[in-house]
Amino acid sequence: MRPSRGVPLVAALLMVLTTTAFADAAARAPEAGACARQDRPYVPGAERQRVACLPDLTTAGLAGTAYTDMADQAGLSAKGTRNPSGVPGTQIDGYFPDDSRFNATHGWRHDAQFVIRMPERWNGGLVVTGAPGTRKQYATDTLISDQVLAQGYAYAATDKGNSGPDFYNDGRRPGDAVAEWNRRTTELTRAARATLRRWYGQAPRRTYMTGISNGGYLTRWQLENHPELYDGGVDWEGALWTADGGGLLGSLPVTVARTLGRADDEDLLKAGFAPGSRFLWPYHEKAYWGLTQKVYRAEFDPSYDPSCPGPSAGATLPEILAPCASDAEYDYAARPGSVHRAVGRVALTGRIGRPLITLHGDLDTLLPIATDSDVYERMVTRRGRSGLHRYYTVEGGTHVDSLYDTHPDRLRPILPCYRSAFGALVAWVEDGSAPPADRTIARPASGDVVNSCALS
Repeated sequence: MRPSRGVPLVAALLMVLTTTAFADAAARAPEAGACARQDRPYVPGAERQRVACLPDLTTAGLAGTAYTDMADQAGLSAKGTRNPSGVPGTQIDGYFPDDSRFNATHGWRHDAQFVIRMPERWNGGLVVTGAPGTRKQYATDTLISDQVLAQGYAYAATDKGNSGPDFYNDGRRPGDAVAEWNRRTTELTRAARATLRRWYGQAPRRTYMTGISNGGYLTRWQLENHPELYDGGVDWEGALWTADGGGLLGSLPVTVARTLGRADDEDLLKAGFAPGSRFLWPYHEKAYWGLTQKVYRAEFDPSYDPSCPGPSAGATLPEILAPCASDAEYDYAARPGSVHRAVGRVALTGRIGRPLITLHGDLDTLLPIATDSDVYERMVTRRGRSGLHRYYTVEGGTHVDSLYDTHPDRLRPILPCYRSAFGALVAWVEDGSAPPADRTIARPASGDVVNSCALS
């Protein structure tokens, strides 16, 4: 498969930020010295792996080295976010066998890349995630890895098996690329659990699945399909795929129509976009909507308009972000059954088998809450699993926390609420302390909303 281009995109669900400087950083990075223990960790099933004992596994210690990629994390967190540091341990970078070549990290040009971090002081737990959007394995280092490592958890993340705006070229059948995301997450979870058992001398006591955006989708899917691997999960605004509604393919075409002057604001409101999110629409029109619709439509419905985006989403940033004019008329409900079956292969059901906490901002302008997590909550209830689910709406939250820096008077970051939710999940699973009931987390009039959030 064709490797994705290293194109700097606006940080967002699909915005993969790559940089040639990362390859330079890899060249300058210190050689991985011999680990403190004579034996070395081993990831079963990995085709390649590189082990390093490091004085600090957090981004504070790894920034500028080959052991993280700060560009891949850009735009996901708000300025002023405080993260812990000073967590020594062992890191394994590697990849599983794969025939696609979108991920050029480390110069490997090989997909199914992963990172596993094992702190010296282990609490017996493992946290697993998949990259949001079409980013890569280091995308949530600041959002998730730093915090859980400081709490003593081991951490494992996957690039999901394909990345970049051309991800839809992976696989042979419509839906193959997204289906691989689920398979790669399951693969990494099993391998990471085995790696920890060998390294620490015992299997993980608890394993938690979590993620943001597409990582939130993976969390939902894993708890529905592989509850035996996990003890619970936190879903941060996961993407929703259902065969009947089409997920993004049902909500985004109207945004393209509005961009092209074929729809108006009222049409977006009818489609589920929050009235209070209007001030965010111009930004999303430029950075999100057209690209998101065209690449996912190409993934699940390539025959609709084979010429757009074609074999590539574009060679320049304007080309990549530009919508396909044909998507203004896209009607998922009217598409052939084969398209619905392609989405159905990766569809969610709501049949979770482990405790799950969902958070979603009421001003999300890429995955509107009314067409996403509100729907998923009803799916969980219909499946009789509401006792395993808590659902928190974050007032003033939107899809990426970095937008708070532009609109601090209207938005609030979701990250501190996510951290509180993770703590609530652990208490729920390990102590039997039920989290607060479903609710809206009000945006406080004052205080440090960047680093604090009370669920109750």
